[in-house]
Amino acid sequence: MMRKKRRSTADKVEAATTSSTKAKKSRSTGRQPKEPAQEETNESVFGVFLREAGVTLKQGGTSNEIAVDQVVFQKRIQKQLQKSPRYPGIVQEFTAGLESHIEEPERFRNCLLPCLPRLSDGDSSCVSSFQESLLRMLLGIEILQTPIINTLIEKIPEFMLDGAGDGGLSIPHIIINQLKWLDRVVDSKELAVKLMELVSVAPVEVQRDIITSLPEILDDSQHNDIARELNSLLQENTQLTVPILDALSSLNLSTSLLTEVRGAVMATLAAVQLEDLPVVVKFILHSVSASDAYEVVCSLRKKLELEQCVLPPVLQASQSRMKSKGSAASSSTAAGRSSSSSSSSQDSVALVLDGIKSAVRFQKRISEAWLKAIESVDEAEDHKVIDVLVLFILHSTNANQSRRGAERLVKLKVRGGLIQEALLQRTFRDYAQVMRGYFPSILALAQGLLRSPDPCVVPFGGHMYRHSFTAFDSYCQQEVVGSLVTHVCSGVGGEVDMALELLCGLVTEKPSEMSLYSVFVKGILDYMDNLTPQQIRRLFHLLSTLAFGQQQQGSLIQDDMHIVIRKQLSSTVPKYKRIGIIGAVMIIGSMGAVRPKVKESQNGLLPQETLRQVAALLELVKSSSESSAEAAALYYDELANLILSSILDPQVQEKIGKTVLDDFQDDFVVDLGPEILGSFPLTPHVIYNLDDEESQGGIAINLLPLLAKELQSKGEQRSQTQKAHKRVSPLCLSPFFRLLRLCEEKQHQGDLEEIDALLGCPLILTDMDVVDKMESLSKAEREVLCTLLFHTINWFREVVNAFCGQKETEMKMKVMTRLQNITYLQTLLERALAGTPGYVPPVANFDGESPDGVILSAAPPVKTKKDGTAKKRKAPGKNSSESSSQLEETEADKTKQEQPEKEKEKEKEKEVRPGVSLVSYRQFFRELDMEVLSVLQCGLLSRSLLDSELHTKVQQEVLLGPAELVFLLEDMLRKLEFSLTAAPAKRTPFFKAKTDKSVGFSHLQQRSSKDIASYCVQLLPTLCSHLENCHNHFQTLLSENNGVVDGPATDVQEHQLMSAGYQLLLQILNTTFNWSGFSQPGQRSLLKKALGVLAERLKEGSAELTLEQLVKHSFKYLMNFCSTMPNLSTALTLSQLLSTVSERGGDPAAYREQTASLAKRFLGQNWVTASGEKERGIKFNEALHTVLKMYMAHVDDVLKAVEEIAGEGIPELINAAKDKSSASWPTLNRQTFLVYYKVMMTELEKAIRKIPACKVSDSSEAQSEKLLTWNLAVRDFHILVNLGKVFDSRPVLIVCLKYGRLFLESFLRLGMPLLDNSFKRHMEDVQSLLKTFQLSTRQLHHMCGHSKMNQDTSLTNHVPALKKSLELFVYRVKAMLTLNNCQEAFWIGNLKNRNLKGEEILSQRSQGSEDEDEEEQPPPQEQSEDEAQEMDSEESTKVHRTEDVDQDDITDDSD
Repeated sequence: MMRKKRRSTADKVEAATTSSTKAKKSRSTGRQPKEPAQEETNESVFGVFLREAGVTLKQGGTSNEIAVDQVVFQKRIQKQLQKSPRYPGIVQEFTAGLESHIEEPERFRNCLLPCLPRLSDGDSSCVSSFQESLLRMLLGIEILQTPIINTLIEKIPEFMLDGAGDGGLSIPHIIINQLKWLDRVVDSKELAVKLMELVSVAPVEVQRDIITSLPEILDDSQHNDIARELNSLLQENTQLTVPILDALSSLNLSTSLLTEVRGAVMATLAAVQLEDLPVVVKFILHSVSASDAYEVVCSLRKKLELEQCVLPPVLQASQSRMKSKGSAASSSTAAGRSSSSSSSSQDSVALVLDGIKSAVRFQKRISEAWLKAIESVDEAEDHKVIDVLVLFILHSTNANQSRRGAERLVKLKVRGGLIQEALLQRTFRDYAQVMRGYFPSILALAQGLLRSPDPCVVPFGGHMYRHSFTAFDSYCQQEVVGSLVTHVCSGVGGEVDMALELLCGLVTEKPSEMSLYSVFVKGILDYMDNLTPQQIRRLFHLLSTLAFGQQQQGSLIQDDMHIVIRKQLSSTVPKYKRIGIIGAVMIIGSMGAVRPKVKESQNGLLPQETLRQVAALLELVKSSSESSAEAAALYYDELANLILSSILDPQVQEKIGKTVLDDFQDDFVVDLGPEILGSFPLTPHVIYNLDDEESQGGIAINLLPLLAKELQSKGEQRSQTQKAHKRVSPLCLSPFFRLLRLCEEKQHQGDLEEIDALLGCPLILTDMDVVDKMESLSKAEREVLCTLLFHTINWFREVVNAFCGQKETEMKMKVMTRLQNITYLQTLLERALAGTPGYVPPVANFDGESPDGVILSAAPPVKTKKDGTAKKRKAPGKNSSESSSQLEETEADKTKQEQPEKEKEKEKEKEVRPGVSLVSYRQFFRELDMEVLSVLQCGLLSRSLLDSELHTKVQQEVLLGPAELVFLLEDMLRKLEFSLTAAPAKRTPFFKAKTDKSVGFSHLQQRSSKDIASYCVQLLPTLCSHLENCHNHFQTLLSENNGVVDGPATDVQEHQLMSAGYQLLLQILNTTFNWSGFSQPGQRSLLKKALGVLAERLKEGSAELTLEQLVKHSFKYLMNFCSTMPNLSTALTLSQLLSTVSERGGDPAAYREQTASLAKRFLGQNWVTASGEKERGIKFNEALHTVLKMYMAHVDDVLKAVEEIAGEGIPELINAAKDKSSASWPTLNRQTFLVYYKVMMTELEKAIRKIPACKVSDSSEAQSEKLLTWNLAVRDFHILVNLGKVFDSRPVLIVCLKYGRLFLESFLRLGMPLLDNSFKRHMEDVQSLLKTFQLSTRQLHHMCGHSKMNQDTSLTNHVPALKKSLELFVYRVKAMLTLNNCQEAFWIGNLKNRNLKGEEILSQRSQGSEDEDEEEQPPPQEQSEDEAQEMDSEESTKVHRTEDVDQDDITDDSD
């Protein structure tokens, strides 16, 4: 039915066209017609029969007429022919008559065109309005069909070279149409042969016609044969690709043939014309079966080289230029042709993708195959543009939930570094037109990536945004900006940073486009409450660049910016004032930035109007921030940042720097007179002078007097007169000095000669001995002392920041001394804080929330020993390093020389005084710049060096003391952890106050992690030298003390510092090598450089080694340090570093054995402190736990390792004295037993989960091997569970109950199926395994009883789930025996409740006796588990006997 319908509609259209053009028709060919045959001969058969049947043949341009319905006509003709006495000869006569009638082309055409119904009066209803052509009606008569088909096919060659006639009618086309959709084809095979012969000789147009019509002409029986012929034709003639594939799609083919044809098509894919490609791809994908979908898609993905379909823009441009050179006249057309060719190729690619899209949408198997094919690519260079495009298609169609698959795959590929930015860039560059259609998907994917908590994928989301903005139209640009603004307003840390960075990048790259959307970006100003200071800086930088840049549209938001800034500056809320100051300074930066020279006349200077605005804004901020010291300090800090980070116009620079030096001198520097006048809370004292001038004539920093004045003014009610007078706060000392120093650096190109007196000048403080008399001071005096110490330390930190880059030896000496002053003052501060509980220090970092809410020392002053940080230094740290570094320096003034003497006297006394850890006070110290770390390049001075070299080399060298080394390394580690360790962007819970982790890192935040990583790599040789020094120090110590750490010559203080330094160095290396950026392809060279530094220390000339070799040498170098580890936490850090380095080589498995033996070495070492005591405590246990886990993770056979410890080490411990350890595992003692026990239990449970599951197809050997493994595991488990009797402390029992249940569940899931299958072959083994396991389960049962008896909730929480598993075990064993026809061997009884020692618990004695029929009465909960081989002595014989019988039964069964 369908076919007929199609035919009639097709022909209706044709009829319409023919009738409309009929009027114009004349002779369509140029041939002379033969003389028409005489009418009467025609009349003989053909004419007579037709007339009688109801058709009138017409001459000239009028169509033949029919008076009856075509079916009636066909029946009449057939009847006439069959009833004729001359039948069957009459058929030939009839055909001959037809042939002679159609000799004349005009008549022939009439016969090909539809007949017109003849309208006799009133009976038109009997003839339908549409009738077929005469020839088609005759073809419907079976006895005439074959001869007429032959006649028609012979006619085609006459007309096939003529082309279309007047009315655009092609005679061959109409002839072929006559053959379509016939109700029945008499000789289909013959017809197929004739048509294919015709194809072999016809011109291309006719070939296409015939081929596309084949499915509509031939019977299904011919489809396979014709497909083979078409397939071979396809190999020969690529011009016919489209029609052949069209025909093949419509043919009804067998699967094998379809696969063959598809293979052939796939083979020719590379040679196909670009415009034919969509049809080819569509055919390939729409002919896929479920079984070969993956294979076909993989093959198509490999062959489809879209990169070669589209010329890169550069080549397109050059081609159009070459074409246009031909002639000036044709230049415009050439350019047009080039652009049209590029757009047509883009169209072809779009059509190819549409083909893929429809296949993906309608066939689930295809979408899955594409996902699988893309996922299976494991090399970055093997990924192609098509992969990216298909992922967008899968995301956009979301057929069969492919969107989720596409998102997952994008994240997976980006995280693995397989789909990289270069590929994305190429896709956007060459296929922007195609990609535009998938923009919603691109946007959605980019949003998802940017919101991801995984820091590795966030930048890729950023690239997608950036390229979308660059490549697409203004609508898309608007959407991109809108989406980025939404990200910024979300308030989630990583997301906000990335979005702001992208917006800043777009403003820099595309200022004119971005200025159109400045109103969108301005909307962020309403959401500033959630932003950190660094983000606010970024935001204002972005907005001010838009507003005050060169673009006209951007200037629309200038007024808004001024309004917001004035509003914030005038606010009395500190938070908003801070935002105002930060914003105003960023605007000053944008307005006052150096302008590029536009015209010669302009000279590149700022216009006077702009300069006036900058000056006014500076004045406004200055006056607004004078009201509070914090605001003024923030203003100085922000200006300093601006000068450091941007290039300002010289006039603006001059405006800022003009008064800074004079103001600083007026505010903070005084000339030293013979005495210091005024009343002060503490006795003033001038100390810390490094210059040789007499103390009378020099200058000093006026710290104590300023502090006193501030306290005094706070105490009094401020009157009008005081308000007018400018108040100077000591808070501004450090920020103002930073601003001064940076102005000087900018003005004098890095030379600080103008202000170098400030490095060595003294401060007016109080005598520091006062710290020892803390008890005698009032609370106010103690707080003044603490504040004084904080200000002094911060002043010194800022001074070190300023002068650390100076090259002269004298300056270096002074910088080193200032570092020593800091470390010494920190020890004093620790003790001062311990005596001043509840004290809140002065703010030092002004851009964050003010930390008033933090009550720091409310806890009693406990001296905390923080492992790895030596914050608890005593005073002697000073004379160990300071005096030695100065050594013969005579210029130090008197006050300075007195200091070490006093310290020595009080050393013992101070040793007793506890100190507070400064860890929680870090936010109250000024930030040290990264450049300060260059001081590490000085050598290390340790006491052993002094003693051996007797002060020889020290005079020429500036050397670091251990305390200073630790101080710098701690700071470096904190910086690296902040910037190189990417914490996932966790969303903060709604009610939780946000703690700002970035306090004290505001300068660091302005540098990228890549900069910091490369700075670390530069410092690596220095760090390695220090590492070797520490190693040598401890080696010397060991050799002096005959291999003991705690010999009589050990200086505890120095030992603590050196081991802290040792650990810090290893932590720094670990953090550096752990940086996630190293896994990005762009940083590979930096990683090689870093590993090269380590490898160089061992082997010269390692520049040309491969990455794997570098890792090998670095690993070997680091292994050398394992002999001198001072404590277990340092040893752990070394193990982690080795593990990190081995992972960088791509083959960490190669280092498993070494890592395991190293961990075992550390576990087998006696760890003692410098004072000779054994290491212990929570920190030690944590480190031990990690080392032990590392050992278990890297050892070859976990089960053997567990047995070794549980079977040898623990019995040694049980037999040893109370405070002694196991002999073979010295770290295993009664304090650390729980650590060992927990790790063994967890690792044992993990190990059995990795035992491969049992398969029915397993051989006997494989089964016995798995049984052996399970036997070993069960034996280990039995030993561990039984240890609960000896070490019956609560934590041990909790571990046992928790992991006992997990072990039991894994055994039921993985072990029991194995027993089911192995029972007949390995009965003895199975039996012994169950016996051992039953002992463990019984012990677990006793533990449950013990927990209930003691009513300890932390234990009883684990009981119900464990009981359930124990009961399951009983039934599972019964099921196994039933499966193997041994159910008689199983009996069940009530188990008595016992405690750990095996004594019966009387209060809960179970009622009821043994119960055979468990179906009727399953055992109650307490009576859980008594099963298969229950070996109570008196029963054993009975069970054995039953089993013997069963064994015979089994053999019989098997026979």
